[in-house]
Amino acid sequence: MTEPARFPSSVYADRIARAAQLAARAGISALLITPGPDLHYLVGVPSETHERLTCLVIPTNGTRASIVVPTLEIATLRDSAAGELGLELHTWNDGENAYEIVRGLIPEDGHVVVTEAMPALHLIPLAAALGELPQLATPMIRELRMIKDQAEIAALRRAGDAIDRVHARMGEWLRAGRTEADVAADIEAALIEEGHTSAAFIIVGAGPNGADPHHEVSDRVIEPNDIVVIDIGGPVAPGYNSDSTRTYCVGTPAPEIAEQYALLEKAQAAGVAAVRPGATAEEIDAVTRDVLTEAGLGEFFLHRTGHGIGLSVHEEPYIVAGNDLELRPGMTFSVEPGIYFSGRWGARIEDIVLVTPEGCETLNNQPRGLRSLQ
Repeated sequence: MTEPARFPSSVYADRIARAAQLAARAGISALLITPGPDLHYLVGVPSETHERLTCLVIPTNGTRASIVVPTLEIATLRDSAAGELGLELHTWNDGENAYEIVRGLIPEDGHVVVTEAMPALHLIPLAAALGELPQLATPMIRELRMIKDQAEIAALRRAGDAIDRVHARMGEWLRAGRTEADVAADIEAALIEEGHTSAAFIIVGAGPNGADPHHEVSDRVIEPNDIVVIDIGGPVAPGYNSDSTRTYCVGTPAPEIAEQYALLEKAQAAGVAAVRPGATAEEIDAVTRDVLTEAGLGEFFLHRTGHGIGLSVHEEPYIVAGNDLELRPGMTFSVEPGIYFSGRWGARIEDIVLVTPEGCETLNNQPRGLRSLQ
């Protein structure tokens, strides 16, 4: 079954209305949203920023929202919800000043905020037209995007199922004698076969390369008994991402490695079990980290415990020390502790979890143990 490219227009209308309400409470007169994840979220337009300005203008005084778009790029709106939302359409041609068009759509004597995805290419001339440097809309948009609605949750469940199917097939490709790049090419094809629209990222870290958390792929040949970190993900229509890591052994792991991996598995399970409404992001990080620290492995856990996921692979909330944000139902994020022994091997276990009223739901369900592939 082919999934729709976007949600019903009523979903986007509600998002725009809520964004306007949040901005109005903050004393903001308008939100300015250029292409990127925020525009995708609000209107269903998955386009990227170009040198010609496209900008959604959301006033907070109750007047209709507008979208400013170059005439030659109006086709980008064809499959979005823009036409069904009753947005005022303002087209412009090369030689016209699009920033002045935007300024004319903003209520006078008001403060405006802009999406954090707006590049300097547009921010600087827009600030000149407005006579001030706008602030970021991040607090308002973050509040909306952190709490997933039922349609988003369904999309993330589909993404979780799709990436689980890819991990379940890892034995087809991962074996000694092949390069990391060979395996990555097969994974990329499988991501599409299993329902992704593209591969957002592929990490195949074999042996010492697994000790680099952000290693991607190389021409290193996989050797017998290598420990291999496989971290993969990508978008599933209408654009919500999967992200899951499993660690494999191409052969039989040494007893010390098996013992240390078992502690990592225990830490990841503890982090997932601690997820519930009212817990804070930093508490989840601490619970996960403490297991490894108590076992003498804390210094080998080099990164935060997790990140939010949705239209972006990395978004709020961030599961990290110092973040006292309270978890709420509808939040989705990764729980992914890792241990990394420089020059030797590394391992990571990553699941996406959904905060529920009672606790959490895990959206990835492939086995988390150190899977041996012969």
